[in-house]
Amino acid sequence: MILMISIKFRQVLINFSKMAENLVRQLNENHQILVKKISSIERHLSSDCCKHFGSKTSMESVPNNNELEKQKLVIENQNLQEEIIRLRKRLTELEILHKGAENVTPLKMLNEISLLKCSNQSSNVDSKPSLEISTESKDKKKDDIEANNKPKIEKTSTDEKSKEKKNKNQPKEVAPKEGQIDASRLDLRVGKIIDVKKHPDADSLYLEQIDVGEENPRTVVSGLVKFVPIEMMQDRMVVVLCNLKPAKMRGIVSEAMVMCASTPEKVEILSPPEGSVPGDRVKFLNYPGQPDAQLNPKKKIWEQIAPDLSTNDQLEATYKGDQFIVEGKGTVKSQSLKNVPVK
Repeated sequence: MILMISIKFRQVLINFSKMAENLVRQLNENHQILVKKISSIERHLSSDCCKHFGSKTSMESVPNNNELEKQKLVIENQNLQEEIIRLRKRLTELEILHKGAENVTPLKMLNEISLLKCSNQSSNVDSKPSLEISTESKDKKKDDIEANNKPKIEKTSTDEKSKEKKNKNQPKEVAPKEGQIDASRLDLRVGKIIDVKKHPDADSLYLEQIDVGEENPRTVVSGLVKFVPIEMMQDRMVVVLCNLKPAKMRGIVSEAMVMCASTPEKVEILSPPEGSVPGDRVKFLNYPGQPDAQLNPKKKIWEQIAPDLSTNDQLEATYKGDQFIVEGKGTVKSQSLKNVPVK
């Protein structure tokens, strides 16, 4: 539908261009007639004009008639100029409406008309008016218009087909709408703890290096010392929230958060499905989209999403009942905690 509208609009623009060209052609023809009439007047005023006219009265009558016809042609030319300017103005308005003012390139015909108008205003009865529009320039202008129109239509068609194909093949990659707050905004990835030790300044915190599929591992500080032995942390596959704003914890900046099923008495690290590798995205079937580069802490996005994260009866981590999924590999689960918050 959009393609048909675009093609029809292009046809309207081409029709306006053709109308303007026809008016210019008519203006050119009138100009040629005017030049011939002026030449005829000059011949009548030549030294041998007396041989053709027997009296002074007859000599004056013919030039006067020619002068009237010349003035008539001049007026007609001026009317044509005004009509051309009106049509070109309308054409420019249509182009601005269709493409936007920044994409509209002024056509050369407007400049040519301006030159023609200035030329006619500066001419007088004794001088021959000059016409700036040549057949060659008109043909070139026509070719330019057709050349400019053709690729734009093809590009529009190609773009529309490309967008439709992308929407059909990748329905889950739709970007979140502005203001939409759901789990698609979270950059959840599979990670692997490649190094872990106690925080030098806090006995309750672990200091981890986690591979999340990037060039360098991320430094993560987790308050899991009371719940998970250090030997269970080393080389463990985990799910990591990667787009929280980095925060300093006891003097060390933490660049992500390990996701856990949690109660006041017990905390379990969520386990990605078997076969997962560092960097795998964790997605939600009913909440497709690309995550934010970084969650804006001022908008409290994480704080609004977190209350709806929990495990279900099958130990699966969910958002509003929609499972944490690693595509082609399975769901993210806790070890034993059912129907408890995930954070």
